[in-house]
Order: sequence, then structure tokens, then C-alpha cells
Amino acid sequence: MNKWIVALLLAQPFGPALAPHAFAQGGQLPTAIPQTKWASGQDIVPYFEGWIKNPDGSFDLVFGYFNRNWEEQLAIPAGPANSVEPGGPDRGQPTYFLPRRQGWVYRVRVPKDFGKQTMTWTITANGKTEKAYGELTNPVEEITERIIMTRGNLNPGQEDPNKPPSVTIAPVAGAIVGEPLKLTAAVTDDGLPKPRESAPRRPTATDATRIQAQTNSNAPSRPRGLTISWMQIRGPAKVTFEPTGSTPVVGGAAAITARFQQPGTYVMRATANDGSLSTRSDITIAVTSPPSTP
Repeated sequence: MNKWIVALLLAQPFGPALAPHAFAQGGQLPTAIPQTKWASGQDIVPYFEGWIKNPDGSFDLVFGYFNRNWEEQLAIPAGPANSVEPGGPDRGQPTYFLPRRQGWVYRVRVPKDFGKQTMTWTITANGKTEKAYGELTNPVEEITERIIMTRGNLNPGQEDPNKPPSVTIAPVAGAIVGEPLKLTAAVTDDGLPKPRESAPRRPTATDATRIQAQTNSNAPSRPRGLTISWMQIRGPAKVTFEPTGSTPVVGGAAAITARFQQPGTYVMRATANDGSLSTRSDITIAVTSPPSTP
């Protein structure tokens, strides 16, 4: 290209959308797609994760869900706004929905002659209806228990010496609104994989002139070894767990405290994780109002 043409092009001013100072002030490229995060007001999308063939010839249709909200947690009782058909509307599906993606949380067992029928999970949240369709017609949708135990991570195969942990939740008589309820999960495991020692945390720079450590490097270290985590599956209102997150298993057990805001029937799930494989157990709790005082 002629050097005079190049000089002329370089001398032309930038348009308003591409002005260099716009990027220096935090502007976006014209082709940028804004990543909007909604705290509330969005819908819930049920997902069909796949199907599992059971030894007796029956099948389990496995579902999960995606709550598009980053903060809002919704209680949607079984009924017109939360139904599973055929055989519903209530077939034990979740009625309390945590934010974001929750995979492999729910199963529907169907007989061996289910054939080409379709199991439909319908959820209406914040005025929008979404559906998931569970079928047995697609062979590539067949999954295994091992896939669920690893949450879809790399599966070393059945020859892996590591066995999944077992978890048992101690029974409780019930609970009262506002009063703490202790939930204890007993866990046994084969000790594999060997727990990794936590890496020493890097010191945080205090000099303002130095580059500060990233936020994720300052976060509390993830518990290593055998842990228990709790999540709410059903219930009319939010359950508060203390402590939150994963709880280390000490002496074969781990305990947390749960508090309930409203009376009703709740289902909580304890998940034991050995760092590679996980096993789940559910408990149903009837919560009553506190006795009235004269």
C-alpha cells in the first residue's frame, strides 16, 4: 500500500464508538455481549439428565434444574406450577429451588415396559413456564450411578479401587419453627483417595504499590478428605444450615444445625464426598409451630 495512503488513514480520527479514551474509561467494544446477572425475577428450567437401567429391568429418569436467579430461592409446591406427569402432579420432585444449576437432584422410576412414553416435568416460576422431557428412546442419554457419584467428572472406570462412602442420617422426632435442630450424619469410607494436605496460603500483599492477590486466592481453603454437605430439596420456606458448605467428617460423623422459618414438611439431603465419589441420603422432617403460651 502507498505510504501516503497509510499516513492518511492513520491521521483519520476515531469514531465515537471506537475512540481510545472510551476503552480507557471502561467502555465496551461494539460487539461485546453484556453478562447480566439477575438476582431475582427469573424462571427455573428443569433438565433431563439421562436415564439409568436398574437390575430389575425398571428405569430411573434423572432430572436436575437451573434456577436462573443468582440469589432468589423459590418454594413452588407440587401442583399446577410444579408438576410431573404422568402419574402426578406430585411424584416427589423438588419443591424448593436453590440458585443456579443443581444437577442430578431428582429421579422418577418407571417400569420396564415404559417404552416410548414421555415423562414431563413442568415448572412455572416468575410468570414463565419451562418443561423437561424424560424419555428412554435415545441410547446416548443412558448414564450410570458412577456418573452421578462423580457429578459428571472424569470417571476412572469400574476398576477404580476407590469405593463410594456410605451415609446414614440419624432419625429425628420432628422440629419446631425457630428452634435449632441438630442433624447428624454417620459416614463410613474406605479411606480412598488419600486426603491431600492443604497447600500453604500465599501471603497477602499489604503495600498498596504492589499487585494485590486475587480474590480467589484469599478465599478459605476447601476442606480436604471426607466431608458432608447439606441441601434442601422440599419445603415451604428456606432452611438455614449452620455451618454452611462442606463439613469435615470427624470420628465417622458430622453434625450441623438446621432452623426452620415456617411449619410444614421438609426434605433435606446429606451428601458424603470422599474427594472423588459422593453418596446421598435424604431425611423428611415434620416442622410444627411453637406451642402457644397462655
